[in-house]
Amino acid sequence: MVVFEKPHGLTDVPLHYCPGCTHGIIHRLVAEAMDELGIEGRTVGVASVGCSVMSYDYFNCDMVQAAHGRAPAVATGLKRALPDNIVFTYQGDGDLAAIGTAETVHSAARGENITIIFVNNAIYGMTGGQMAPTSLPGQVTQTSPYGRDVKTAGYPVRVCELLSSLDGPAYLERVSVDSPKAVKNAKRAILKAFRNQVEGKGFSLVEVLSTCPTNWGMTPVEALEWCRENMVPYYPLGVYKDKYADEEAAK
Repeated sequence: MVVFEKPHGLTDVPLHYCPGCTHGIIHRLVAEAMDELGIEGRTVGVASVGCSVMSYDYFNCDMVQAAHGRAPAVATGLKRALPDNIVFTYQGDGDLAAIGTAETVHSAARGENITIIFVNNAIYGMTGGQMAPTSLPGQVTQTSPYGRDVKTAGYPVRVCELLSSLDGPAYLERVSVDSPKAVKNAKRAILKAFRNQVEGKGFSLVEVLSTCPTNWGMTPVEALEWCRENMVPYYPLGVYKDKYADEEAAK
């Protein structure tokens, strides 16, 4: 009996991520969703710009590289041209919530039948640890050495809360991967986001709270603890919108 094996949705290419980075866990969960739904052969992923820029090497499906922040726009074009294909984007917070804010908001407002996996580690990872739209108040980064000052830098962008005010999205949930229990819950959410697209339900986004030990200046264990103690209270986990579940409950 096979207890544990690499999902077929992942290639055999070694990951380039820093030790302790949780991108690898999230990659696996996406691959497991493709495997379980049997959609690998008709799935198209859209890689973002950021630490996950090389995700086209890791997912065992067709992949397209988008310009910085434009993944939802590219995914929209792909899905409209190939409506029978399953299209997802894999984006970090600097990509999705900064330069790509407009693409994210308007694809959600239109209710595009795509799936977005949004990785939030509260910092710009690939470019050296600058303050991101999601960096916490008081968080020390390369461009906020004394901590993020909300008087000058503003407050972090809470993407799920922001998008939940729109009528377009079908499903929005924030999860984390800081513990085995959290990983299990994240898998359920990502699987649902893909299943929603298979069933034609519309726009689904799963925000995953992630770690960046290198740019946070922590060990992998310390980073998981910091995520749990600081990010989760500021970015509460849970379902922010589930249009079809709400409609069923209202009947």
